[in-house]
Amino acid sequence: MNFLKIKKLFLLQNRHLMISNKQFEKELDLIIVNAVREDVGGGDYSSLACIPEQATGKAKLLVKEDGIIAGVEFAQRIFKYVDINLKVELLIEDGAEVKYGDIVFFVSGRSQSILKAERLVLNAMQRMSAIATKTKKFANLLDGTKTKILDTRKTTPGIRAIEKWAVKIGGGENHRFALYDMIMLKDNHIDFSGGITNAIKKTKRYLKENFLDLKIIVEARSLEEIKEILKSDGVHRILIDNFNYADTKKAVELIGDRCQTESSGGITLETARDYANCGVDYISSGALTHSVYNMDLSLKAVE
Repeated sequence: MNFLKIKKLFLLQNRHLMISNKQFEKELDLIIVNAVREDVGGGDYSSLACIPEQATGKAKLLVKEDGIIAGVEFAQRIFKYVDINLKVELLIEDGAEVKYGDIVFFVSGRSQSILKAERLVLNAMQRMSAIATKTKKFANLLDGTKTKILDTRKTTPGIRAIEKWAVKIGGGENHRFALYDMIMLKDNHIDFSGGITNAIKKTKRYLKENFLDLKIIVEARSLEEIKEILKSDGVHRILIDNFNYADTKKAVELIGDRCQTESSGGITLETARDYANCGVDYISSGALTHSVYNMDLSLKAVE
Protein backbone atom coordinates (compact mmCIF):
# COMPACT_ATOMS: atom_id res chain seq x y z
CA MET A 1 0.00 0.00 0.00
CA ASN A 2 1.58 3.30 -1.06
CA PHE A 3 2.20 6.38 1.06
CA LEU A 4 -0.78 8.37 -0.19
CA LYS A 5 -3.19 5.51 0.51
CA ILE A 6 -1.73 4.92 3.98
CA LYS A 7 -1.86 8.65 4.75
CA LYS A 8 -5.46 8.87 3.54
CA LEU A 9 -6.45 5.90 5.71
CA PHE A 10 -4.63 7.38 8.70
CA LEU A 11 -6.41 10.70 8.34
CA LEU A 12 -9.82 9.18 7.59
CA GLN A 13 -9.66 6.84 10.56
CA ASN A 14 -8.46 9.67 12.79
CA ARG A 15 -10.57 12.48 11.31
CA HIS A 16 -11.65 13.55 14.80
CA LEU A 17 -8.04 14.02 15.86
CA MET A 18 -6.08 17.24 15.71
CA ILE A 19 -3.16 15.88 13.69
CA SER A 20 -3.54 17.00 10.10
CA ASN A 21 -2.16 15.92 6.76
CA LYS A 22 0.33 18.77 6.98
CA GLN A 23 1.39 17.83 10.52
CA PHE A 24 1.84 14.17 9.58
CA GLU A 25 4.10 15.04 6.65
CA LYS A 26 5.99 17.48 8.85
CA GLU A 27 6.65 14.68 11.33
CA LEU A 28 8.08 12.53 8.54
CA ASP A 29 10.30 15.37 7.31
CA LEU A 30 11.54 16.07 10.84
CA ILE A 31 12.51 12.42 11.27
CA ILE A 32 14.56 12.49 8.07
CA VAL A 33 16.25 15.83 8.76
CA ASN A 34 17.19 14.86 12.30
CA ALA A 35 18.37 11.38 11.33
CA VAL A 36 20.62 12.72 8.57
CA ARG A 37 21.99 15.34 10.97
CA GLU A 38 22.67 12.65 13.55
CA ASP A 39 24.28 10.18 11.15
CA VAL A 40 26.09 12.34 8.61
CA GLY A 41 27.05 15.44 10.57
CA GLY A 42 29.82 17.27 8.72
CA GLY A 43 30.11 14.61 6.07
CA ASP A 44 30.38 10.93 5.24
CA TYR A 45 34.16 10.95 5.30
CA SER A 46 34.46 7.23 4.56
CA SER A 47 32.80 7.75 1.19
CA LEU A 48 34.38 11.14 0.54
CA ALA A 49 37.82 9.64 1.11
CA CYS A 50 37.67 6.82 -1.41
CA ILE A 51 34.83 7.36 -3.89
CA PRO A 52 34.99 10.08 -6.58
CA GLU A 53 32.27 12.71 -6.28
CA GLN A 54 30.72 12.00 -9.68
CA ALA A 55 31.00 8.20 -9.52
CA THR A 56 27.68 6.45 -10.02
CA GLY A 57 26.42 3.09 -8.92
CA LYS A 58 23.45 0.88 -8.24
CA ALA A 59 22.29 -1.00 -5.14
CA LYS A 60 19.49 -3.39 -4.25
CA LEU A 61 17.41 -3.68 -1.09
CA LEU A 62 17.72 -7.36 -0.21
CA VAL A 63 15.34 -9.23 2.10
CA LYS A 64 17.09 -11.63 4.48
CA GLU A 65 14.11 -12.67 6.59
CA ASP A 66 10.47 -13.58 5.87
CA GLY A 67 7.85 -11.04 6.91
CA ILE A 68 5.84 -7.99 5.85
CA ILE A 69 7.84 -5.26 4.13
CA ALA A 70 7.26 -1.71 5.31
CA GLY A 71 9.01 1.62 4.84
CA VAL A 72 9.38 1.47 1.06
CA GLU A 73 7.64 4.81 0.52
CA PHE A 74 9.55 6.31 3.43
CA ALA A 75 12.83 5.10 1.89
CA GLN A 76 11.91 6.89 -1.33
CA ARG A 77 11.43 10.10 0.68
CA ILE A 78 14.85 9.64 2.25
CA PHE A 79 16.57 9.11 -1.09
CA LYS A 80 14.85 12.19 -2.51
CA TYR A 81 15.94 14.28 0.48
CA VAL A 82 19.55 13.11 0.27
CA ASP A 83 19.81 13.48 -3.51
CA ILE A 84 16.89 14.41 -5.72
CA ASN A 85 18.61 12.72 -8.67
CA LEU A 86 18.64 9.24 -7.13
CA LYS A 87 16.35 6.88 -9.04
CA VAL A 88 14.38 4.08 -7.37
CA GLU A 89 13.09 1.10 -9.35
CA LEU A 90 10.34 -0.34 -7.16
CA LEU A 91 9.67 -4.08 -7.31
CA ILE A 92 7.70 -4.71 -4.10
CA GLU A 93 5.34 -2.28 -2.35
CA ASP A 94 4.62 -1.64 1.32
CA GLY A 95 2.46 -4.29 2.98
CA ALA A 96 3.54 -7.17 0.77
CA GLU A 97 4.64 -10.50 2.19
CA VAL A 98 8.31 -11.07 1.42
CA LYS A 99 10.67 -13.99 1.83
CA TYR A 100 14.41 -14.46 2.10
CA GLY A 101 16.16 -13.45 -1.12
CA ASP A 102 13.51 -11.07 -2.44
CA ILE A 103 14.66 -7.75 -3.90
CA VAL A 104 12.39 -4.86 -2.89
CA PHE A 105 13.90 -2.14 -5.06
CA PHE A 106 16.98 -0.94 -6.88
CA VAL A 107 18.39 2.54 -6.30
CA SER A 108 20.83 4.16 -8.71
CA GLY A 109 22.72 7.43 -8.97
CA ARG A 110 25.74 9.00 -7.29
CA SER A 111 27.47 6.36 -5.19
CA GLN A 112 28.23 8.83 -2.40
CA SER A 113 24.53 9.69 -2.14
CA ILE A 114 23.46 6.04 -1.97
CA LEU A 115 25.92 5.42 0.86
CA LYS A 116 24.86 8.57 2.67
CA ALA A 117 21.25 7.36 2.73
CA GLU A 118 22.00 3.68 3.32
CA ARG A 119 21.93 3.45 7.11
CA LEU A 120 18.85 5.64 7.57
CA VAL A 121 16.95 3.65 4.95
CA LEU A 122 17.90 0.36 6.58
CA ASN A 123 17.24 1.50 10.14
CA ALA A 124 13.79 2.77 9.19
CA MET A 125 12.77 -0.15 7.00
CA GLN A 126 14.04 -2.81 9.38
CA ARG A 127 12.10 -1.25 12.26
CA MET A 128 8.96 -0.58 10.25
CA SER A 129 8.96 -4.06 8.70
CA ALA A 130 9.28 -5.69 12.12
CA ILE A 131 6.32 -3.68 13.41
CA ALA A 132 4.22 -4.40 10.33
CA THR A 133 5.03 -8.10 10.58
CA LYS A 134 3.99 -8.32 14.24
CA THR A 135 0.86 -6.26 13.60
CA LYS A 136 -0.11 -8.57 10.74
CA LYS A 137 0.08 -11.55 13.09
CA PHE A 138 -2.36 -9.86 15.47
CA ALA A 139 -4.65 -8.78 12.63
CA ASN A 140 -4.75 -12.32 11.25
CA LEU A 141 -5.60 -13.71 14.68
CA LEU A 142 -8.51 -11.28 15.02
CA ASP A 143 -9.85 -11.95 11.54
CA GLY A 144 -13.50 -12.95 11.67
CA THR A 145 -14.19 -11.00 14.87
CA LYS A 146 -15.28 -7.37 15.18
CA THR A 147 -12.15 -6.55 17.20
CA LYS A 148 -9.38 -4.37 15.77
CA ILE A 149 -5.78 -4.19 16.96
CA LEU A 150 -4.54 -0.77 18.10
CA ASP A 151 -1.09 0.63 18.79
CA THR A 152 -0.24 2.91 21.74
CA ARG A 153 2.07 5.82 22.60
CA LYS A 154 4.75 3.31 23.65
CA THR A 155 6.87 4.22 20.66
CA THR A 156 10.52 5.06 20.08
CA PRO A 157 11.09 8.76 20.89
CA GLY A 158 11.41 10.82 17.72
CA ILE A 159 10.09 8.27 15.21
CA ARG A 160 6.47 7.78 16.32
CA ALA A 161 5.09 8.76 12.93
CA ILE A 162 6.84 5.97 11.03
CA GLU A 163 6.11 3.39 13.72
CA LYS A 164 2.40 4.18 13.62
CA TRP A 165 2.59 4.18 9.82
CA ALA A 166 4.05 0.66 10.02
CA VAL A 167 1.13 -0.48 12.19
CA LYS A 168 -1.27 0.67 9.46
CA ILE A 169 0.76 -1.12 6.81
CA GLY A 170 0.52 -4.30 8.88
CA GLY A 171 -3.27 -4.13 9.06
CA GLY A 172 -3.69 -2.49 12.47
CA GLU A 173 -5.29 0.79 13.46
CA ASN A 174 -3.81 3.82 15.16
CA HIS A 175 -4.74 4.95 18.64
CA ARG A 176 -4.28 8.64 19.49
CA PHE A 177 -1.12 10.07 18.00
CA ALA A 178 -0.05 12.03 21.07
CA LEU A 179 -1.30 13.76 24.20
CA TYR A 180 -2.97 16.55 22.25
CA ASP A 181 -5.43 14.73 20.02
CA MET A 182 -7.52 12.70 22.47
CA ILE A 183 -8.37 12.72 26.17
CA MET A 184 -7.36 9.52 27.97
CA LEU A 185 -8.10 9.43 31.69
CA LYS A 186 -5.95 6.67 33.15
CA ASP A 187 -5.39 5.49 36.71
CA ASN A 188 -3.09 8.35 37.75
CA HIS A 189 -5.36 11.01 36.25
CA ILE A 190 -8.31 9.50 38.11
CA ASP A 191 -6.45 9.20 41.43
CA PHE A 192 -4.96 12.70 41.24
CA SER A 193 -8.40 14.13 40.34
CA GLY A 194 -10.17 12.57 43.30
CA GLY A 195 -11.98 9.79 41.49
CA ILE A 196 -13.61 8.88 38.20
CA THR A 197 -16.63 11.15 38.38
CA ASN A 198 -14.55 14.19 39.32
CA ALA A 199 -12.06 13.46 36.54
CA ILE A 200 -14.79 13.23 33.90
CA LYS A 201 -16.60 16.36 35.11
CA LYS A 202 -13.41 18.40 35.20
CA THR A 203 -12.41 17.15 31.76
CA LYS A 204 -15.73 18.02 30.15
CA ARG A 205 -15.64 21.48 31.72
CA TYR A 206 -12.05 22.03 30.53
CA LEU A 207 -12.90 21.01 26.96
CA LYS A 208 -15.91 23.32 26.90
CA GLU A 209 -14.01 26.30 28.34
CA ASN A 210 -11.17 25.84 25.85
CA PHE A 211 -13.38 25.12 22.80
CA LEU A 212 -11.80 21.70 22.28
CA ASP A 213 -13.62 18.85 20.54
CA LEU A 214 -11.76 15.75 21.72
CA LYS A 215 -12.95 12.20 22.34
CA ILE A 216 -12.75 10.99 25.95
CA ILE A 217 -11.48 7.54 26.92
CA VAL A 218 -11.63 6.46 30.55
CA GLU A 219 -9.69 3.56 32.04
CA ALA A 220 -11.49 1.14 34.35
CA ARG A 221 -9.72 -1.14 36.80
CA SER A 222 -12.79 -3.00 38.02
CA LEU A 223 -16.43 -3.68 37.21
CA GLU A 224 -17.41 -1.18 39.89
CA GLU A 225 -15.40 1.52 38.12
CA ILE A 226 -17.16 0.67 34.86
CA LYS A 227 -20.52 1.15 36.56
CA GLU A 228 -19.35 4.55 37.81
CA ILE A 229 -18.08 5.60 34.38
CA LEU A 230 -21.44 4.73 32.84
CA LYS A 231 -23.15 7.24 35.13
CA SER A 232 -21.44 10.05 33.18
CA ASP A 233 -22.38 11.10 29.66
CA GLY A 234 -19.87 11.95 26.97
CA VAL A 235 -17.43 9.05 27.33
CA HIS A 236 -16.39 7.79 23.90
CA ARG A 237 -14.66 4.57 25.00
CA ILE A 238 -13.97 2.61 28.17
CA LEU A 239 -10.53 1.08 28.52
CA ILE A 240 -10.98 -2.30 30.21
CA ASP A 241 -7.54 -2.64 31.74
CA ASN A 242 -5.99 -5.88 32.99
CA PHE A 243 -9.29 -7.77 33.25
CA ASN A 244 -9.51 -11.55 32.95
CA TYR A 245 -11.77 -13.12 30.30
CA ALA A 246 -14.78 -13.61 32.56
CA ASP A 247 -14.75 -10.03 33.83
CA THR A 248 -14.11 -8.68 30.33
CA LYS A 249 -17.29 -10.42 29.13
CA LYS A 250 -19.20 -8.95 32.07
CA ALA A 251 -17.78 -5.50 31.30
CA VAL A 252 -18.85 -5.69 27.66
CA GLU A 253 -22.34 -6.74 28.72
CA LEU A 254 -22.55 -3.85 31.19
CA ILE A 255 -21.41 -1.30 28.63
CA GLY A 256 -23.55 -2.58 25.77
CA ASP A 257 -23.74 -0.05 22.96
CA ARG A 258 -23.38 3.01 25.20
CA CYS A 259 -19.76 3.52 24.16
CA GLN A 260 -16.82 1.73 22.59
CA THR A 261 -14.78 -0.87 24.46
CA GLU A 262 -11.04 -1.49 24.49
CA SER A 263 -9.06 -4.22 26.23
CA SER A 264 -5.45 -3.70 27.23
CA GLY A 265 -2.84 -4.93 29.63
CA GLY A 266 -0.32 -7.58 28.63
CA ILE A 267 -2.42 -9.04 25.82
CA THR A 268 -0.29 -11.33 23.65
CA LEU A 269 -0.61 -13.29 20.43
CA GLU A 270 -1.61 -16.24 22.60
CA THR A 271 -4.44 -14.41 24.36
CA ALA A 272 -5.66 -11.87 21.79
CA ARG A 273 -8.30 -14.09 20.17
CA ASP A 274 -9.81 -14.97 23.55
CA TYR A 275 -10.16 -11.28 24.43
CA ALA A 276 -11.69 -10.61 21.02
CA ASN A 277 -14.22 -13.36 21.68
CA CYS A 278 -15.31 -11.39 24.76
CA GLY A 279 -16.79 -8.87 22.33
CA VAL A 280 -14.53 -5.84 22.73
CA ASP A 281 -14.22 -3.35 19.87
CA TYR A 282 -10.48 -2.91 20.22
CA ILE A 283 -7.40 -4.51 21.72
CA SER A 284 -4.45 -2.17 22.29
CA SER A 285 -0.93 -3.49 22.52
CA GLY A 286 2.23 -1.54 23.25
CA ALA A 287 4.18 -4.61 22.15
CA LEU A 288 3.46 -3.76 18.50
CA THR A 289 6.07 -1.01 18.75
CA HIS A 290 8.11 -1.54 21.91
CA SER A 291 8.88 -5.26 21.67
CA VAL A 292 10.00 -6.09 18.15
CA TYR A 293 13.31 -7.20 16.70
CA ASN A 294 14.35 -5.45 13.52
CA MET A 295 13.73 -7.42 10.37
CA ASP A 296 16.93 -8.40 8.57
CA LEU A 297 17.42 -6.33 5.39
CA SER A 298 20.51 -5.12 3.59
CA LEU A 299 21.44 -2.69 0.84
CA LYS A 300 24.00 -4.28 -1.45
CA ALA A 301 25.92 -2.80 -4.36
CA VAL A 302 25.06 -4.25 -7.77
CA GLU A 303 28.08 -4.94 -9.99
